[in-house]
Amino acid sequence: MAAGIVNIRRDVDDKFYRYRMPLLLTKIEGKGNGIKTVIPNMSDVARALSRPPTYPTKFFGCELGAQTSFDEKNDRYIVNGAHDAARLRELLDSFIDKFVLCRSCKNPETDLIILKNGRNEDIVRDCKACGERTGVDMRHRLVTFILKNPMKTPKKGKKGKGEANGNGGGVHATAPGVPGEEENGDENGEGGDSDDELTKKIKAEAAQLTTETSLAKDDWSADTSAEAVKARVKALEGQVAGLAITPAGGMGDDDGSDDDADSPYAQFGRWVEANRGQDGIGSVQIYKKAEELGVEKKHKTVLVLVQALFTEDVVKEIDTYERLLVAMVTSEKHQKSLLGGIERLVGLTFPDLISAVPKILMCLYQKEILEEEVALHWGEHVSKKYVDKETSKKVRKASVPFLTWLKEADDDDEDEE
Repeated sequence: MAAGIVNIRRDVDDKFYRYRMPLLLTKIEGKGNGIKTVIPNMSDVARALSRPPTYPTKFFGCELGAQTSFDEKNDRYIVNGAHDAARLRELLDSFIDKFVLCRSCKNPETDLIILKNGRNEDIVRDCKACGERTGVDMRHRLVTFILKNPMKTPKKGKKGKGEANGNGGGVHATAPGVPGEEENGDENGEGGDSDDELTKKIKAEAAQLTTETSLAKDDWSADTSAEAVKARVKALEGQVAGLAITPAGGMGDDDGSDDDADSPYAQFGRWVEANRGQDGIGSVQIYKKAEELGVEKKHKTVLVLVQALFTEDVVKEIDTYERLLVAMVTSEKHQKSLLGGIERLVGLTFPDLISAVPKILMCLYQKEILEEEVALHWGEHVSKKYVDKETSKKVRKASVPFLTWLKEADDDDEDEE
């Protein structure tokens, strides 16, 4: 079965792009409950990425919530269920972004290295192009599989054996997607100049990326026009109704009692509620407001934010404000406040949203804002901290489909391992 060749970074249209891989192919086999998707050229794709073929296959299973199976001897890699090639290619792009590309220079010439830090283990991408070591998201479920099935390092003195075995299971000396470079370049003393020029170019691009990406492009200056000042004053004045979105007493926040109408949390909640949806008010402006009030790192701020910012369209709004949530939800305590805000939102403010709880939690989980362990612990413990006990039970009962999916996915992983 012939496959076309595409750029490893499919967002790069340059036909002379150095790093290439075969186009992922799929084949549907079986029917009914036994239907499955076979990936016939997974070994070829994985070899181009310098990763074991089991890694992207397992990644597909994690993202699709499906079981996977591997038969490395017969070169068969299977994902249960019927999945079209376009969908798996999109997921492969996501795998490449999360576990292959250097975060600094976006080059795929990386090795996965496991570093021991006391009792903990971290996985980093060691870039051979710019020299940076950048971590992967240790919350992703594939991480557990990688730690239990680390890449094999080829023995010294057996040059090219990693490519010859056909499974991409080692750390390659050649650039991903450029088989034979090792024989054609360094051994004959050729290609050195071009590699040096490429390395210089990549380092220059990496330096440019660090200054132009992230929040550096945003305008963080305050608007001091008369209209803007008037709008801020009006928002700060607020209405008594705005008190409904302030945190309830007894939360045990490290700031002490900040639940009165003039507390920074109350001011923040009223401002968000008054300005949400307006032109020019987005993630950056909301974060700046929290920063102005000195509460951008407080977990109680997340509780207020959820109640003030979200409406009946909360699932779509999570997409809109994903960047803000990632910036503000930075610990387990923040995640618990996030869940507390969701409890108030669907249990008190918009009771008709109770059936949408699984979708809301899934959206937060898929965007890596909510961790699996925190969600499971929350689902098993009814609490009166944010709402009354009956409402707390009702919200958790509605979340059962999502929590069951999380547990079954864990069980599947353990069975396969």
